Amino acid sequence: MFTVEQIENAHSKVQSGADFPNYIQEIKKLGVKSFETWVKDSHTEYFGENGFTTNSQPKYDDLLIENQTDKDKFSQQLKSHQRGETDYIKFCKDCAETGIEKWIVDLDKFSCTYYDKAGNEILVEEIPH
Repeated sequence: MFTVEQIENAHSKVQSGADFPNYIQEIKKLGVKSFETWVKDSHTEYFGENGFTTNSQPKYDDLLIENQTDKDKFSQQLKSHQRGETDYIKFCKDCAETGIEKWIVDLDKFSCTYYDKAGNEILVEEIPH
């Protein structure tokens, strides 16, 4: 199966949201089926075949996730990130400030779903491939 080190090596090539689709293609080839990233510290659980899972370590000190979700503001910040205007840590801070607790990427469906603290689906987007 795959290792967190292999995934982090692939992620090191991502400079902005514009690079995300290439990253997804690369980790899919490694055998990643889906992953769940928690905004508070960017730790991620990766899922593969036959129930295989592995976890990454937190990437930064805990962020406070706002209780109130601002979907419109989040959508604007996400578009900015996807255009390459912000880096990953800025994107995570934007998620926290707009009430996004986590996202789940499904590599079979090529989708990324963002959730609030109550587990509500806030936005589902298709990943270009």
